[in-house]
Amino acid sequence: MALLTFLLLATGDLYKRKLVKLAGPRLARRKITIDVINTIDRQIERYLQVRLAISGIVAVATGAALGLLGVNHALMWGLAAGALNVLPYIGPCVAIVLIALAAFLQFQTIEMTAAAGGAATAIAAIEGNVLSPVLMSHAAELNTVAVFVSVLVWGWLWDVWGLLLAIPIMVAVKAAADHVEPLRPVGELLAK
Repeated sequence: MALLTFLLLATGDLYKRKLVKLAGPRLARRKITIDVINTIDRQIERYLQVRLAISGIVAVATGAALGLLGVNHALMWGLAAGALNVLPYIGPCVAIVLIALAAFLQFQTIEMTAAAGGAATAIAAIEGNVLSPVLMSHAAELNTVAVFVSVLVWGWLWDVWGLLLAIPIMVAVKAAADHVEPLRPVGELLAK
């Protein structure tokens, strides 16, 4: 998947031009194809910007909370939590376990381990239940159920790569469905 993603990015606009050419000689069909491609580009760009902002917020909040608790290398743990937050559902769980383990190794007390793990859990819970749904609903224009199901399905099919690419794939499907008349019911099903 990494190689495929790299190759698609390296080709630039080649496949966009090919898709427009495949749309046929009629100007109306080419215009619809260009509209779909542009919508996909805009929505994926917004999704990635929001995802980066959310990861930054998680990194800062986690680093600050761990710093207040006196955990060594709090900034590094915050950055790790922010980076792992890119993986839906699994990333925050891994970050919580690693932070709790680091706190236990440093303090060797259940109280401080619970405090560090609890702080990371609280931040992950707020991010996952409040921040992400609000921001992602505006960016990806997908409903929460569609996001959850797509992460499950694509994660099952492609493991970590599926988790990373699930939302962009569904954004592309929704954008295409919104512009193609027979697929409009699918777009409505995915819409927020």
